[in-house]
Amino acid sequence: QAQLVESGGGLVQAGGSLRLSCTASGRTFNYYAMGWFRQTPGKERDFVAAATWGGLSTYYADSVKGRFTISRDIDKSAAYLQMNSLKPEDTAVYYCATQARYSPGNSFYNGDDYDNWGQGTQVTVSS
Repeated sequence: QAQLVESGGGLVQAGGSLRLSCTASGRTFNYYAMGWFRQTPGKERDFVAAATWGGLSTYYADSVKGRFTISRDIDKSAAYLQMNSLKPEDTAVYYCATQARYSPGNSFYNGDDYDNWGQGTQVTVSS
């Protein structure tokens, strides 16, 4: 199982952009689905975006559709979340996670169905 590390977070003004990276420390980066989630203090962890390997199937939370894009670079063992038109309500710690293999009944939207998580990166959007 690869070790996942998020990076690319920071402080940005409303309307700006950030690109988050999720890199795998292992020699291989094998998974069925990759997901991005976010969490603020005192609140539940929320789904943001997900994709199957190769990015042929993608899924987005309604709150980020049209603004965020999930992608993967197999050669670099990395996944990305491009965030445009950022809003103050996007402020959170962002996590990447993977589902190791396909399991009937698992959800792309439920964090409990992911089995490998990074440590998170802080995104702060100012008004």
